[in-house]
Amino acid sequence: MKVCIYGAGAIGGWIGAGLAQAGSRLNVVARGATLEALQRDGLSVMRGDQRTRVAVNAVTDPADLGVQDLVVIAVKAPALPAVAAQIAPLLGPDTIVLTAMNGVPWWFLQGGFGGPLAGTQLEAVDPGGKIDAAIPAQHVIGCVVHASCSLDAPGVVRHHFGNGLIIGEPSGEATPRAQRLEALLKQAGFEARLSPQIQKDVWYKLWGNMTVNPISALTGATTDLILNDELVRGFISTIMLEAREIGERIGVPITESPEDRHAVTRKLGAFKTSMLQDVEAQRPVELDALVSVVRELGQHAGVATPFTDALLGLARLQARQLGLY
Repeated sequence: MKVCIYGAGAIGGWIGAGLAQAGSRLNVVARGATLEALQRDGLSVMRGDQRTRVAVNAVTDPADLGVQDLVVIAVKAPALPAVAAQIAPLLGPDTIVLTAMNGVPWWFLQGGFGGPLAGTQLEAVDPGGKIDAAIPAQHVIGCVVHASCSLDAPGVVRHHFGNGLIIGEPSGEATPRAQRLEALLKQAGFEARLSPQIQKDVWYKLWGNMTVNPISALTGATTDLILNDELVRGFISTIMLEAREIGERIGVPITESPEDRHAVTRKLGAFKTSMLQDVEAQRPVELDALVSVVRELGQHAGVATPFTDALLGLARLQARQLGLY
């Protein structure tokens, strides 16, 4: 199978290395220091002191690779428009595009999902529908990642914990191609599961990180300190209740309470969220895919979101001041 990783950062590199070990021919679209490192040294994954190294074909121009069987998009949301503008040479009629990204994706309300909002274009994550035009939903299989990885250096991924990949068609169908992909990911060593409603898995993960991520970016605090402050925790819980109401209206109800979800986060210990890491590294932040889109969904669904709005306003202002939004 010809596999291309578009975005060989921590998660993309981790997924790509597993697929290469399972026998897939691994191509990577990269640039700058990452491109140089991959061409020189290959791709490495560190688990403790153990290094796994795989060979890759790394290029900067997708046209050098041609049509792929599987394209894994594992970039941060602000980088997606640039990927969409260049991805065409990789896509043939049967190419699968696996979106291993945080937040609500551009295809979220496609495949018949969303109740009264089905088919609605989400301007917060796809202004003008340019991403949808470049990567039509029929190519897409969604993916929710349950793993923590970071980069030790360009082309060197450190895997911390978690090995889960939940995948699913936007339509919810257990199609032959989705079943084949699930089998491939299992063969590659991932704890892969085919979901009957991938939007529910996307929404549940978002329900936890749409608040803690921007609050950590605002405060510089790790997750344990955020949840230990009763006033901040109460603020987070109120935002989560707004999102839960939106979920109920579009077909992804959550039966848990915010405190139940906080307990899950606490089990992960003290860690820096991805958004805090982005702020510290002066990288663009994923506010639109995590927070702006929830506000937009609330507007479409008729759910007031005053606390979500407050969080978005504060986090957006900080990011603009830092030049990260």
